[in-house]
Amino acid sequence: MDASRTPDAVPPPGTAPAGGVPAPGAPVPGGSVRGGAGARGRVRRAAAPVLVLAGAVSAFAYVGAVDPNEPGHYPVCPLFRLTGVLCPGCGGLRSAHAFAHGDLITAFGANALAVLGYFAFAGFMALWLFRAARGGSVPTISLKPPYWWGIGVAALVFAVIRNLSFGSALAP
Repeated sequence: MDASRTPDAVPPPGTAPAGGVPAPGAPVPGGSVRGGAGARGRVRRAAAPVLVLAGAVSAFAYVGAVDPNEPGHYPVCPLFRLTGVLCPGCGGLRSAHAFAHGDLITAFGANALAVLGYFAFAGFMALWLFRAARGGSVPTISLKPPYWWGIGVAALVFAVIRNLSFGSALAP
């Protein structure tokens, strides 16, 4: 039996396996490495963060163009409509509208927690784009469960305080 015909046989360097697709890191015609260091590889790596960023910018552009302060453009929060209680997200669209127009004071007044989220998202996107341009991997948010619980408790405390009389400054 010929060794080159066995399924475990490794093709000689510089040749493609039977499927015709070179292995990762193998040279390809044109002198670059597949998924590698060329401009094409950088564009491919940056595609996902650029598309996510384009989606976020599009959403902010829409909310910036269609004013949520005018009735009838967006639905009312179901929790607020049924109970009159402000959830942690209430005022988020008004906050995004003000943020899109560069009015940070009004944005904080509408929903301070959302504004903090915008800045956290911007930091994550900057890190992702930087890593994609340098050939790194997608940054992961690997917080331990106590930190996630802490974030949840902070959102709950924010919601409770903004519904009390002394926390009315946090209400939209």
